Amino acid sequence: MTNLRRYGRAPFRVALLHGGPGAAGEMAPVASKLSVDRGILEPLQTATSVDGQIEELEGILNEHADLPVVLVGFSWGAWLGFLLAARHPALVSKLILIGSGPFEDAYATKIEETRLSRLGEEERRQAISFMDGLDDDSVKDKSAVLARLGKLFVRSDAYDSLPLDTQTLECRYDIYRSVWRQAAELRSSGELLKLGKQIRCPVVAIHGDADPHPLEGVRAPLTVVLKDFRFVLLERCGHCPWIERHARRKFYEILGRELR
Repeated sequence: MTNLRRYGRAPFRVALLHGGPGAAGEMAPVASKLSVDRGILEPLQTATSVDGQIEELEGILNEHADLPVVLVGFSWGAWLGFLLAARHPALVSKLILIGSGPFEDAYATKIEETRLSRLGEEERRQAISFMDGLDDDSVKDKSAVLARLGKLFVRSDAYDSLPLDTQTLECRYDIYRSVWRQAAELRSSGELLKLGKQIRCPVVAIHGDADPHPLEGVRAPLTVVLKDFRFVLLERCGHCPWIERHARRKFYEILGRELR
């Protein structure tokens, strides 16, 4: 897997960070939309550790971006952008967090329960089976299982979604497993949130009111720790705003203003 896609023309002052970890390519629709009038970089994280992904992203930006950049991170990518902006503040002019995971453990306890409750009985059974499969050493192709689970959660995470094009998506369980374990520990230890004190650029969080990742898990902690922070709530919107029937247009309007 190559670790960078380019859209539009130079200068490349915007970089979009996918979620997962291990869901490379999911920001392609947003990159394509935004590239009509600006250059966009879509780094694809291939490293299997948190530090490795930060280092990989730093290298991509230093080599290919017109620095400093606006980092737009979705889900896990929001955390990755947060970590990079803390460790390398000179590289980032603004940080935009979309559908970020909560920054403290206390807010994360009911995410899985909420997701499962939004599925029908058969889909819920399938999701539980897929989650069990990820913990089963006899299952060989766990990337395929993770991809199928992800498709179910796209539906449960949404308020009213349009069809999602997954042709550009490459799901990697090995990346997900190792990076998420380390990321979860960063949150549990308090180190993730603490690093926010090192961020110097403006930070904007865009979050759907129906996202199973609770909005207060982003708004409350970051309001305390960041010097320049704004929170934007999208109504009738789940985890992935660009596929939401009611919020999609508003999302792109907000994002466009923030990128000026």
